[in-house]
Amino acid sequence: MSERNPFGGLVTHLTPADVKAGLNNGTILLVDVRELNEVQAERIPGAVNVPLSRFAVEPLPDPAGKRLVFSCRSGQRSQQALAAAQRAGLPFEEHMQGGILAWKSAGFDIERG
Repeated sequence: MSERNPFGGLVTHLTPADVKAGLNNGTILLVDVRELNEVQAERIPGAVNVPLSRFAVEPLPDPAGKRLVFSCRSGQRSQQALAAAQRAGLPFEEHMQGGILAWKSAGFDIERG
């Protein structure tokens, strides 16, 4: 269910389990908007990095029929990126609630440096 994003537009909150299932079955493209140093320290396997500090819709990967889902550390920056994408006219509405912190709390694997 979608709700108003505090940064503008609509947002659908996905759980880490939702995202893991989508990554596993190939229906989700996860875009991590954390900074490069954060991603180099630890990352969700299969996620693509587009740092929010340099965020523009042009470098967003083509989801090629997949659902593009934003993630970050805790869920705030992913909602900012989502709002920016919507302002640019892109149809994305989903982010992973709780970010990589929630992913790790759920016990899912991460890759380190």
